[in-house]
Amino acid sequence: MRQPMKTLPATFLPSTLASLLLAGLLTGCTQQTPAYWSGYAEGEYVYVSSPLAGRVEAVAVLAGQNVAKDSPLFSIDAESEQIAQQEAAARLNSARAQASNLNTGKRRDELAVTRAQLAQARAAEALASHDLQRQQQLAAQGFVSKARAEDAATTLSQSRARVAELAAAVQVAQLPGRQDERTAQRAAAQAAQEVLKQSQWRTRQKQQSAMQAALVAEVYYRVGEYVQAGQPVLSLLPPANIKARFFVPEQDVGTLHAGQAVTISCDGCGAAIPAQISRIATQPEFTPPVIYSNGQRSKLVFMVEARPQLKDATRLKPGQPLDVRLAATTSVQGN
Repeated sequence: MRQPMKTLPATFLPSTLASLLLAGLLTGCTQQTPAYWSGYAEGEYVYVSSPLAGRVEAVAVLAGQNVAKDSPLFSIDAESEQIAQQEAAARLNSARAQASNLNTGKRRDELAVTRAQLAQARAAEALASHDLQRQQQLAAQGFVSKARAEDAATTLSQSRARVAELAAAVQVAQLPGRQDERTAQRAAAQAAQEVLKQSQWRTRQKQQSAMQAALVAEVYYRVGEYVQAGQPVLSLLPPANIKARFFVPEQDVGTLHAGQAVTISCDGCGAAIPAQISRIATQPEFTPPVIYSNGQRSKLVFMVEARPQLKDATRLKPGQPLDVRLAATTSVQGN
């Protein structure tokens, strides 16, 4: 005989369904932070070049060598720049000498000649004055004509004019050049000095040194090869330019912020390396093919960068696969 179907109480069905739906929502909205994020070490290389072209004269380092700050790296033939520098120095000396010459009067010997001429003119003036007096007395007594006395007066006037001319010449010989001339010559000397500075700068650019302590990553040119202006001769990798680049799914990126502490792990690195997040990309992307993880290959992710301390940076090698974890365990909340 068929048993009748049992019916549930009217209050049971709504409450049970609500509980199940709530449990499902909580399960779907609460996700735990993944154990780690995949990434790799990245290096920002410094490419060292000269702004001037030339033939490589010497390379003082080898690839893989650590160099200290201000260590010489390479030099390029600077014969042309050195010759130009010597020419600029000579032009500067000439301009300075001309400026100095305008600041003083004539030489002592030249001034002595003019003063001797002035003394001679004064003696001639005195003689002409005595002659005029004598001719005037003779003319008054009728021994000579008045024309003789007039000629003596004319000669005295000429002698006095000559004395005035030479006295003025002595004063002028002691004066410096005109103000405009001295200003122009000082400007010419300053221009020559700037040309010399430019030439010295060009000579220095043919010898390059390390701006900071770094690892020599690659050497691209050898001694005897010709390098164009601005073409890198070698590349450096300072410890401060080593960072970790990893990729965080879009549902987790909201929990990260710049300055947050993370730890970096890699094969053969030993203890975990502490680091701080320095950048979070503003646009998402798909996981790059360098991340060889089937589970993350097609996820939409945000690129995040973290920088370790300088003492730990050298433990990372650019291109090395990394695992990045948060320094403290946190959970990612969704809705």
